[in-house]
Amino acid sequence: MSRSPLQLFLPNRWVLAIAAVIMQLALGSVYAWSVFLNPVIALYHVTRIQANLTFSIVLLALGSTAGFGGYLNNRFGPRVIATAGGILYGLGLILATFAAPHLFLLYLTFGIISGIGVGLGYIVALAMLIKWFPDRRGFISGLAATGFGGGAVITGLVAASLIKSIGVNSTFLCLGIVYLVIIVIVAQCFRTAPDGYAPAGWIPSARQQTDRSVREYTLSEALRLPRWYILWLMLALNVTAGVAVISVASPLAQKFPGVAPVTAALIVSDIGIFNALGRLFWGWLSDGIGRPFTFLSIFVIQAIVFALMPSVSNFTLLLIPAAIIAMCCGGGFGTMPAFTADFFGPKNAGTIYGVMLTAWSAGGIFGPMLITSFGTTTNPDYVTPLYIIAVIMLVSAALPLVARRLARRRGDIVEVTAAPGH
Repeated sequence: MSRSPLQLFLPNRWVLAIAAVIMQLALGSVYAWSVFLNPVIALYHVTRIQANLTFSIVLLALGSTAGFGGYLNNRFGPRVIATAGGILYGLGLILATFAAPHLFLLYLTFGIISGIGVGLGYIVALAMLIKWFPDRRGFISGLAATGFGGGAVITGLVAASLIKSIGVNSTFLCLGIVYLVIIVIVAQCFRTAPDGYAPAGWIPSARQQTDRSVREYTLSEALRLPRWYILWLMLALNVTAGVAVISVASPLAQKFPGVAPVTAALIVSDIGIFNALGRLFWGWLSDGIGRPFTFLSIFVIQAIVFALMPSVSNFTLLLIPAAIIAMCCGGGFGTMPAFTADFFGPKNAGTIYGVMLTAWSAGGIFGPMLITSFGTTTNPDYVTPLYIIAVIMLVSAALPLVARRLARRRGDIVEVTAAPGH
């Protein structure tokens, strides 16, 4: 099929997708924080909860920035904002090299400056790709989220080796330079899709036309509905559970099975891989069973896994519950954008979801604080908080059904069953 003259001058959208995924891989390296946790404790001579607050600050800055990053993207374009995000992220890591022995400087550099950079880059890539792929919106948002979730896979192993050979500060410096260069380069490929863009020859399916809210909500209208806050709470609690484990993955592996730090770093890569896969898997599954039942499954599975995790004393076996928790954590990010579009309409879903990502910040603060609040710095107790999180997940299982009931009561949701073969 021939292309229109306008389409002949448009960039290849798959090149944009590849560039966005590369950037997300670099930004997602922040999820390898647990590799730095024990070395930071030793370098700064602080408690575990004080050191782990760095990761919470990153997620706080990330979620807060994503809330208005969509607006900046619309005003200045994805190339400018993604470039700014890459510079801030890399600069934060580079400046963290000189933070010791002042922990508040680590909070400022690695925490706030890098966190703002991650937040800008994350929301820009997602918003850009959704507009370029109206025919594959669920897949492409899952792919972008997968790139972010996979960032810890490479960084977990690389950073552990670098810390052992050159120390924490030099590792921050190396990673900061590399990620700044990578993100700034790929950001130059970013472009805004034309208004109403659609790929040549694409005809929306019946599901794509009707499986949505019967009206389009603005942000202010969405914020007046109880179901927005239920979705926010669901995302926050799911982040709390996942980030709690992510933030102490390496030290937890060193305590339960008693493995060496370099070996324990494997669990960080394990979590990164399955966090990424979970974003695609649960997003794909939600198209078949619906978003409410997807989140119900995520919460129930985690309740069981968190309850069983304290009894695991073999490192290889520990990789299994860690992988499941990571899949569920990633699944929340892979599913919630579509959940938001289902309940409030796709037109303003990016803005509405951007504000909802403040739940990422809330969970990012509460999860690491909860997991490090028991025991002592030299003898942390991870068993008690794991049981607490299991109970939280079990109670949370009711929330998606409550949200669904509220939406159906107002008559806002059109439920469509796809015809065979669709």
